[in-house]
Amino acid sequence: MEKRIPPVALVLIVGLLMWLIAESGPRVNIGETLRLAVATALFLLGALFALAGVLAFRSSNTTVDPRKPEASSTLVSSGVYRYSRNPMYLGFGLWLLGWGVFLASAWALIGIFVFMVYMNRFQIAPEERALREMFGDDFRDYERRVRRWL
Repeated sequence: MEKRIPPVALVLIVGLLMWLIAESGPRVNIGETLRLAVATALFLLGALFALAGVLAFRSSNTTVDPRKPEASSTLVSSGVYRYSRNPMYLGFGLWLLGWGVFLASAWALIGIFVFMVYMNRFQIAPEERALREMFGDDFRDYERRVRRWL
């Protein structure tokens, strides 16, 4: 299962499951204006992180394909990568959090937990193994300085 499901596809799958859970369970009673404002803010913040990650990879002329970390040509540790080793995945998680708020379902928020557990085990851990092999002490140094998520 390692690196088999593209992260964007996983976001769509988890988002669909969150919607199904929200449809079958109770809703949290919060004002619509607040709910939409918080959901929009989380979605925009997630988009900012994800886009900043993509742009940093593009400007360093390295691959953004998460299924092929061995194709990385450069260890990117500047820009948004000074704060998160996985800003694109963090952005996706914020999208799902915003989706959960929009759905107004506490139970749907389980999807974010599922997303993070899956990503840590089946996407990020294999990526980090590959990057350790490729970049050695430089990557180990980076791991010590920067957290996996935030």
